[in-house]
Amino acid sequence: MPILWIALAGLAGLVIGFFGAQFLFKKQMRDNPPINEEVITTMMSQMGRKPSQKQVNAVMQQIRSNMK
Repeated sequence: MPILWIALAGLAGLVIGFFGAQFLFKKQMRDNPPINEEVITTMMSQMGRKPSQKQVNAVMQQIRSNMK
């Protein structure tokens, strides 16, 4: 009987750990996105375009809306 409780506690720990890690990862990505305005400006410049601030803002808004 004690082995059953240990197995259930281990399973509960795995489930709680998984969802906790998932929540923290999403929060970290929301607070510190890997792509910022400087990266977008650099990428567009490398493609031979000089982006305006309006274009950069539009791309950032599109990225943020896709993350939700």
